[in-house]
Amino acid sequence: MSALGALLAPRSATGSTGLRSRILLGIVCAGYSVGAAVGWGSPQVAVFMGDFGLAAAALIAAVSCFLYARAVRGRLRPAWLLFSLSSAMAACGNAVWGWYEVILGVPVPTPSLADLFFLCFAPPAIVGLLVLAKRPVTRAGWVCLALDAWLIGGSLLTLAWSLALAHTTHVAGFQDASVAPAALSLAYPLLDIVLVSMVLALHFRRAGVNRSAVNTAIAALALTVLSDAVFTSPLLRSTYHSGQLLDAGWFAGSLLLAYAPWGARRGARTSARPGPPRVIASRPIAGSLAALTPYLAAAVCTLGILYNVVDGRRVDRVVIFTGCTVVLALVVRQGIMLLDNISLTQELAQKENHFRSLVQGSSDVIMIAAPNGTLRYVSPAAAGVYGREAEGLVGSELSSIIHPEDLGRFVHEVRRFLAAPPHEEPTTRIECRFRSGTGDWLNVESTVNRHQGGLLLNSRDVTERVRLQAQLQHNAEHDPLTDLPNRALFTARVRQALGGRRSGDPGTAVLFIDLDGFKAVNDTIGHQAGDELLVQAGRRLQDSVRAGDTAARLGGDEFAALIMGDGTRDQGAREYQVHEIADRLRLTLSQPYRIGPSEVRVAASIGVAFAEPAISPTDLMRNADLAMYRAKAGGKDRVELYAPQMQADVVRRSELATRLRTALREGEFALLHQPVVHLASGSVAAVAAQARWRSAQGILFTPAEFLRVSGDDDRTAELGRWLLEEAVAQAADRARAGHPVAVSVRLSAARLLDAASPPGSIEALLTRHGLPSGALMVEVADSDPRVSFDALEQRLVALRRLGVRIALDGFGSGFAAINALRRLPIDVLKLDRNLVEGVVESARLHKITSGLLRIACDLGLQSVADGVDVPEQVLALRAMGCTHGQGMAFSGPLDEYRLRRALVRGEFPVPGIPSPRPVMAGGSIPLLTGSHAETPIPPT
Repeated sequence: MSALGALLAPRSATGSTGLRSRILLGIVCAGYSVGAAVGWGSPQVAVFMGDFGLAAAALIAAVSCFLYARAVRGRLRPAWLLFSLSSAMAACGNAVWGWYEVILGVPVPTPSLADLFFLCFAPPAIVGLLVLAKRPVTRAGWVCLALDAWLIGGSLLTLAWSLALAHTTHVAGFQDASVAPAALSLAYPLLDIVLVSMVLALHFRRAGVNRSAVNTAIAALALTVLSDAVFTSPLLRSTYHSGQLLDAGWFAGSLLLAYAPWGARRGARTSARPGPPRVIASRPIAGSLAALTPYLAAAVCTLGILYNVVDGRRVDRVVIFTGCTVVLALVVRQGIMLLDNISLTQELAQKENHFRSLVQGSSDVIMIAAPNGTLRYVSPAAAGVYGREAEGLVGSELSSIIHPEDLGRFVHEVRRFLAAPPHEEPTTRIECRFRSGTGDWLNVESTVNRHQGGLLLNSRDVTERVRLQAQLQHNAEHDPLTDLPNRALFTARVRQALGGRRSGDPGTAVLFIDLDGFKAVNDTIGHQAGDELLVQAGRRLQDSVRAGDTAARLGGDEFAALIMGDGTRDQGAREYQVHEIADRLRLTLSQPYRIGPSEVRVAASIGVAFAEPAISPTDLMRNADLAMYRAKAGGKDRVELYAPQMQADVVRRSELATRLRTALREGEFALLHQPVVHLASGSVAAVAAQARWRSAQGILFTPAEFLRVSGDDDRTAELGRWLLEEAVAQAADRARAGHPVAVSVRLSAARLLDAASPPGSIEALLTRHGLPSGALMVEVADSDPRVSFDALEQRLVALRRLGVRIALDGFGSGFAAINALRRLPIDVLKLDRNLVEGVVESARLHKITSGLLRIACDLGLQSVADGVDVPEQVLALRAMGCTHGQGMAFSGPLDEYRLRRALVRGEFPVPGIPSPRPVMAGGSIPLLTGSHAETPIPPT
């Protein structure tokens, strides 16, 4: 936390409560000390406060430590229970002392029950200190701890015996021959010496947990021991009485021990709050005292012996024995420490060799940089990674090997890392470029750690990984064939153009480009040649766009270009400019391509869409796509600008296609039949099945209309299957009703070769409905260039073997008609209605139609003229040799009821031939006018 943050941070309630507790504790102890110093005002009050006051303070300490031990869990819980027991012994001892002095009013006998309780004070405290101490992890540690305790205790015993204990023992033994007074006189100081020894020995070995509580408890026990030491002095012991100032030391020690656990608990809660960690300063003085403790103890022991020698007295045997054991303990301890140091030195050398081998053998470069950026150490791996010797880098500035463009980012990241708390972010990763020995720049990834105020960098060369990532990124965003941006990158560029600083520029446009005739190139000279053509087309497109524009390949033979606007607001000017760019691209892409020894030509259809306010990239690209398809539908090799009407047409066609799919499921289609009449007699030779769809909105659609808008090959195939099966079923019903007449069904060449309708499907259909095979005629519709003539010929031969008659529909309207006539097994030629419509008015069409009919006659084929709507056409066609006609001159498409009435009559009036016999009662069949595409469905 910064200094300003520390000043502005509110003080916590816990901190203020702890301060109040310490102030209250100080006031109570000071009040007791002042009262003891002035004698409490009267001897009776002094004795009462000296006995029961100390008992109350010790009892408070016992209850406090006991409650804290119950409230916490962990390794230190037994220590506080022992402190509670120790304080309870002190409380009992003071209570017994007060019983004699205050209640009974007699001097306390020696020894008494109070002495027993006071003697039981030290052992629990000593064991509690052992529990609080940091436990050694080895046997040598435990031995050294015991030796340190004895060194301190033995030295204190030597000094105390020389100064006072010997005299105390002599006086006690002289006054009373019993051993008890002498033992009791020695017990107090000896236990205090042990307690002081443990306090000093364990002060530097206390556990790190609840350190504040441990320090406070040690201070409380030290204050108690100090008061005991003063009490055991022969001069004070003879004149002591309860209520003196010495009692203030015991009183303060008890209250301090009572405060220790709870004050520490508040401190632990305060330190547990989130925030930057406190920096704990090292304690070199404390460490030095801990190391000098055994020598200081030996020095104290030596001073005790010298005191006796200098004073001229005979050295006591206790002093000699204790001094010898202290010296022996010191020698043993030094030997253990020497062996331990040798072991540690060997272990340290082994670890140093281990880590040196790791550093020198690592493939990563390890560098240590000083706070000013100077390199202090560089591992030998720098020669292999950077191509520079480690010795040459030591002493140089770290910034001198970092790329100038990466230096600012590197410094910013290092500063941010060093400012972060170490416990929150111990390390960081930085990737930048380092200069190699050859002068090249290497991509280096470094793991940065803090090191004595500087930096520790573990660096590795990731140049190949960066290159691979860049290549993978390039491959993910570019077309593998032409290396142009793909659809994903192009969409991102469009989104960037629409959302950047020039988002409001209306001159931004998207061009969708499709190569017309590309499929023919693949089919004629192979896909490899087609790929080469795409590569050349992509190169031409890339060279033709401006520097700030983007050319892309979307897939197949579709390309796109993003033309950035120049800021002009004139709509006409921008449309003219972009149209000129698009037309130039069209001309460029339409130039001949040299593919091996061949020269290939394709055209380009281009759709253009301009960016509008608030338009999305998806909508803009969709508009360009619609304009491109409009250009292809309008004759190809042209440029088309997007207009809103295009989207409306697409929506209408989509809705119509959706309704068409629904109509197939709901059975909204109806089957009509148009009679095919013999031109010489007027008899009905066959009926042509035609499908009609009356939508739920009441709109009537002919096959040419709804099949053109469906755009769904699956639905077209489903409708063809329905038409064929319904026509055969109704023809079988008519035959069973006494109206046997052949039915003609129009099927496309692709439908005949559909894998979903195997060769036996038509035979199975005829067998299922009981219709003779000769009663079905299949009209082969268009000749799709994708359909193989060989496969179509085999399919038609198989159908003729079944007895099905084959008609060639639309004869005379396509270039493939003569080839179909030459190869396919044809029974009937059906003239295209475009020839029939102009056979009377146009002499050229008259001659063409006449020639075609002569060919059919010479080949022994029957002929059917489609679209015979007026009597003049009937006369002309019959004169040319046409055998049958179909059209409004005879009848439009009829429903099943009217068709059967017409079949009952059997003949239609033919111009130039006497009228047939009258029709049966029930009305005549009206001759409807107009095109069959506009014929309404008669009511049923």
